[in-house]
Amino acid sequence: MGRVCEGVAPEVDLDTAVSAAQRGDETAFRVVYRAVQPQLLQYVRSLVGPVDAEDVASEAWLQIARDLPNFRGPGESIRGWAARIARNRALDHIRARSRRPVSGAGVDELVQLPDRSDTAGEALDAVATDRALAAIASLPREQAEAVLLRVVMGLDSTSAALVLGKRPGSVRMATHRGLRRLAELLENDGQRSDVTFSVSKAL
Repeated sequence: MGRVCEGVAPEVDLDTAVSAAQRGDETAFRVVYRAVQPQLLQYVRSLVGPVDAEDVASEAWLQIARDLPNFRGPGESIRGWAARIARNRALDHIRARSRRPVSGAGVDELVQLPDRSDTAGEALDAVATDRALAAIASLPREQAEAVLLRVVMGLDSTSAALVLGKRPGSVRMATHRGLRRLAELLENDGQRSDVTFSVSKAL
């Protein structure tokens, strides 16, 4: 079965890849893209919904490619930098959208959905599914975004805080409360204890 942190891509040498990509190495850029894109797309999908996620993520990557020579920091911090760009593109997209999509709601819309007792366990079995995003989005918005950045994007609290414009301590607390709430939902719904344990390890 899935685990909470399985959204995080296998480790690659991002220091080397990012440095080479900044010098125009297309192969290195593909390495960076493959390391970051799966989680970035999940994050964008949670913000704008699955219908528009590919387009918004593509816009983000155009900016990432354009601005990469100006990126400063260790290779691993590219994830947080990319998440900030993607979040800004997603917010621009939401503002420009003349109407909300009928299906595939993002976090703002999903927060308005009624709670479903069967979504929390499935959210932790398969983070990328619509039901998973709906379960996370049932949390208060601050907790939902913190969980998405920490669990889906795999960012540490400092990087997540930079994306959200908050203090690391606030992000740690929001993540803790959000994941604890999801763990409580699992226990209340009588889901298997090994799933609950996987949540506890991420706290």
